[in-house]
Amino acid sequence: MDITIGLTMRGRQKDGRILMTLETTLKVVGTRPIRPDGVEKVTGRANFGADRAVPGMLYGKIKRSPHAHARILGINADKALALAGVKAVVTAADFPEIRSEEAFVGEGPMNFRDLSRNVMARGKVLYEGHAVAAVAALSPAIAAEAVELIEVEYEELPHVIDVEAAMAEHAPLLHDDLFTQGVEPKPEKSSNIAKRVVFSKGDAAAGFRQADIIVERRYTTKPVHQAYIEPHACVVSAASDGQVQIWASSQGQFMIRAYCAKLLDIDIANIRVTPADIGGGFGGKTLVYIEPVALALSRKTGRSVKIVMTREEVFRGTGPTSGGVIDVKLGAKRDGTIVAAELVLKYQAGAFPGSPVQPGCMCAFAMYDLPNVHITGYDVVSNRPKVAAYRAPGAPISSFGVESCLDELARELQIDPLSLREKNAAKEGTKAVHGPTWTNIGYLETLAAVKNHPNYQIPLGPNQGRGIACGFWFNVGGESSAQVHVNEDGSISVASGSPDIGGSRASMAMMAAETLGIAIERVKPIVADTASIGFTHVTGGSRVTFATGMATVQAAEKVIDQLKHQGGTHRWTDRRRGVGQRTRSRAGLCDACLRCRSRSGNRACYRPALYGRAGCRPGDPSVLRRRPDPGRCNPRHRLGTQ
Repeated sequence: MDITIGLTMRGRQKDGRILMTLETTLKVVGTRPIRPDGVEKVTGRANFGADRAVPGMLYGKIKRSPHAHARILGINADKALALAGVKAVVTAADFPEIRSEEAFVGEGPMNFRDLSRNVMARGKVLYEGHAVAAVAALSPAIAAEAVELIEVEYEELPHVIDVEAAMAEHAPLLHDDLFTQGVEPKPEKSSNIAKRVVFSKGDAAAGFRQADIIVERRYTTKPVHQAYIEPHACVVSAASDGQVQIWASSQGQFMIRAYCAKLLDIDIANIRVTPADIGGGFGGKTLVYIEPVALALSRKTGRSVKIVMTREEVFRGTGPTSGGVIDVKLGAKRDGTIVAAELVLKYQAGAFPGSPVQPGCMCAFAMYDLPNVHITGYDVVSNRPKVAAYRAPGAPISSFGVESCLDELARELQIDPLSLREKNAAKEGTKAVHGPTWTNIGYLETLAAVKNHPNYQIPLGPNQGRGIACGFWFNVGGESSAQVHVNEDGSISVASGSPDIGGSRASMAMMAAETLGIAIERVKPIVADTASIGFTHVTGGSRVTFATGMATVQAAEKVIDQLKHQGGTHRWTDRRRGVGQRTRSRAGLCDACLRCRSRSGNRACYRPALYGRAGCRPGDPSVLRRRPDPGRCNPRHRLGTQ
């Protein structure tokens, strides 16, 4: 196929400015087709998590703690179970004990034991809104009434919210068995500091001694929730034969399958998860909260159970991004060359370890070519909901501090903030503080595009200002699966395992159409369930267009190979009257004349379902000729004709 997957950037100078142009041979990628999910969404026909209904299903509701930190002394569900219409109550006693084991199924690292205790409190509640019990009833109203009848006896404990207060020596401890990782020798005393990470390059202390000017600042951020429009919702059905069906809105159906299997001790092959359309996630739906609870209730009742969070429950019981403290120190020469940088990050993890402090450390100075850098990050637990990913998790927090300090350094030096960034920009061959050597980082080109943008050139009016800030994020890897099928009419079905939270179905369809050389309207993309597609990592980390797109392109290329192979080796028998039986084989079809095969009785014909980019001329030896078959296809297959 005469296909180029990629763009070529060329630069030219004009009036001292670099102008970037794009040259491309792409025909579909870069256009703006109607999104395949667009019509259903704007007409209200798309099925989100809360839209799923199963005959005879029950409705679940979760009871949550009113305390930020308390020991659970007892739970009495007798009154709730006595209420008419209540079918079951579950607590932590209905979940198996999970040993400490790291899991990398969601967007960030997670410990299975911590996840289980976050889904349902065991022994202690660690934040206001922590789940302690759940009911299944015949209606949402009965379920809501029943949770109020569950009696929980608490012993209140001191709590801590602020990250630095949680790090203090005599702060209330959330976990008696939590010892700071990354410190040698291993601490003998438990702490709320779950982990310390350090990145270093050169000699920061020596660099600061060379500096003509040093700027040192402190910045703080607060936990911010993703506030996706659609609350968490699911329907779970556990059959008597052990098979489990889950319909849920999330950023990863395989993530739900893995977590539910582990938390409830079920073989992963017995769980099938079907993804619903998702009404926003932004990283906040890469964890489970209600699916294991609904599954426990369904197993106990033998009926399907539906749980839909309220907006209040989303804010109380699910993870925001971390709040943090960012201490930045920059040393520079008078000409603006930064000779040393130091950064200390302290991130709230919530009730369990796992803040995105490590990527925050890795991204903070990633855009800059600095000779001497020292970065320290702290992952700190506190009595808040366990944090979840939120768009480039960890990076915006550290970038806020670093970029703000850079602006203040520019003011001290009386240098244009953009020029300061250009002078210290990472480029081809720059070694980042966290290890890699950059290739094609594109930061200087990005700054050039900003400088050339009209909004950077227009004069400012009264009380107007102009700011600049830069950020970095790496494409996360992870496994992706995609399937490309040619249908009987020549249309294409593209199935992938990545939930669509930003238009990825359209992206997959466009890449398949581009590779196959057909119109985008002939491609129908879907997001498949866990039983219909290979394992796929979550939709997160800016990975799907890159990773799942690569899988889609490779699958489409294999389709091309198979069609060419079938066209080259097919044998057919001619039983026309007076001719007798004879068998023929054909040479391979040319790249420009890919055809899918259809059968009718003993006859075979090739229909031009897939078109290449060049036309076939009559007499081309690769074009199959046969005697006309009325009602079938034209005896001479030309490109674009039938």
